[in-house]
Amino acid sequence: MQRWLRLVCNVGCAKSPDYASTAACRALAAFFISPASAMGSAVVMETTFKKDRARYMGVWTLMVTLGVPSGPFIFGFIAYRAGYLWIYWVLAMINGGQFILYLFFGPETRYVGNGVDRQINWKTEYIYIRRIDPTPFSWQEFIRPLTMAKHPSILIPAVAYAMVFLFASILSTVEIPNLLQEKFSLNEEQVGLQFLGVIIGSIIGEQLGGIMSDFWMCQRERRLGRKADPEYRLWLSYFGFSLAIIGLVVFLVCTQTAPRGWRVTPIVGTAIGAVGNQVITTVLVTYAVDCFPEEAASVGVFITFVRQIWGFLGPFWFPSMFESVGIAASSGVGVALIVGVSVVPTIFLHWKGRIWRKEKTDV
Repeated sequence: MQRWLRLVCNVGCAKSPDYASTAACRALAAFFISPASAMGSAVVMETTFKKDRARYMGVWTLMVTLGVPSGPFIFGFIAYRAGYLWIYWVLAMINGGQFILYLFFGPETRYVGNGVDRQINWKTEYIYIRRIDPTPFSWQEFIRPLTMAKHPSILIPAVAYAMVFLFASILSTVEIPNLLQEKFSLNEEQVGLQFLGVIIGSIIGEQLGGIMSDFWMCQRERRLGRKADPEYRLWLSYFGFSLAIIGLVVFLVCTQTAPRGWRVTPIVGTAIGAVGNQVITTVLVTYAVDCFPEEAASVGVFITFVRQIWGFLGPFWFPSMFESVGIAASSGVGVALIVGVSVVPTIFLHWKGRIWRKEKTDV
């Protein structure tokens, strides 16, 4: 929902020529969305067993992914029937309800261990702002997530995931209004319905990336009689890469070649790409956390940082790409980037990942 707060800020500020207000609004929304976006991997790591980690990591990543298309899907109806100003009221009511619920269900339940006496009482849980972990706090912890870039087993999944997320999620979400609304003469409500492909595809993809991923690893451990290497999980990523590429090509090619009058084929492409994106999201994030479980929070922050930065830059050059090479031909650019930045490095990670992790342990 915070993603839609950012979008609504852009829409509202766009009504005014004050570009400083637009920048300030976007910065404010980005600031408040960051903690919620980054802490999910740590929560999953601390509250689930390893055999179920991909499933519940997938639930978290699915909610993050669904936030992008669900916003325009819901608010398309609201904007068309009640006016765009009601987007603000609906978001205010939803976030107000979340705030009230958090007051009752928000107290942290992290297990610290080592015989630490937390002295739990009503005041410490609901009134005092405190740190649960009693270890001394250091300002270096703010930059610690960025140091995860030195580990190939984290850097490669982060970059590979960010590229797929850009083309299989961000591109379709941003360009559906720009490309399909003009081509098919759609109103706000009809534009919102075009996001059903991304929503349905993401839900289907989660069943493959989460449940199937855990089953995949459990079967491997039964055959080996020991703990399976995290790299074995990466086999499923190639399936995700393939679907993301197919979905991107179908969406852009069918968008350009479709005749006047609405056609479902571009939406089928977004659904296929969304399946691939969700498989990649769950598999690569879970792999990175499996490699460094003690750094789950920092891993989540770093992966989110890379994804958000790359996803933010994409919409700036999408229009220029479409204008320069054409909508259909732009799929070739996207495929080349996914293969070069995501597929090839993941293959290399699959090959060398175990060696890199062993070197890290030896050090």
